[in-house]
Amino acid sequence: MPSPAPGDGADGAGHGAHAPLGPPALLGVGRIVKPHGLRGDVIVSLTTNRAERVAVGSVLTSEDGRTFEVVRSSPHGGRHIVTFAGVAGIEAAEALRDTPLLAAPLEDPDALWVHDLIGSVVADADGVELGRVTGVEANPASDLLILDGGGLIPLRFVTSSEPGVRVVVDIPDGLLDLP
Repeated sequence: MPSPAPGDGADGAGHGAHAPLGPPALLGVGRIVKPHGLRGDVIVSLTTNRAERVAVGSVLTSEDGRTFEVVRSSPHGGRHIVTFAGVAGIEAAEALRDTPLLAAPLEDPDALWVHDLIGSVVADADGVELGRVTGVEANPASDLLILDGGGLIPLRFVTSSEPGVRVVVDIPDGLLDLP
């Protein structure tokens, strides 16, 4: 089983996922928090803003390779109440407590995906390289690209990207000079 790649990201902004040759890496998309009720429903907390991850018919995978097909889902207090096929009763639901959920990358050409940004070289509009993306930090105003030199660049300044290779930004003068 392929190891999980970083998750979908908090805001789903950016360019689409391009699957490498071979089976696509699975992305962390959430986790089963706890049972809900006695019938086998569970509370799922997503680590992505892509609610279609728990849409009816979606299939999620656990780290040990088990698959879970969504039969029913409804939003509930910032999370989702989900019924998975084959999970009946509170004991079965309790056995899934804290299970991380993975899924294949979504195809969306209008989205920047966290897994496509990590490792990319960041350059300004003049082609000057500013660093390499080592992570993406969730931030209420705009998620932040974390550069290998410690710089932070809000995603809203990204003007273009070549997934996994290069990100071009148009940042205000002095942004990377801030302490």
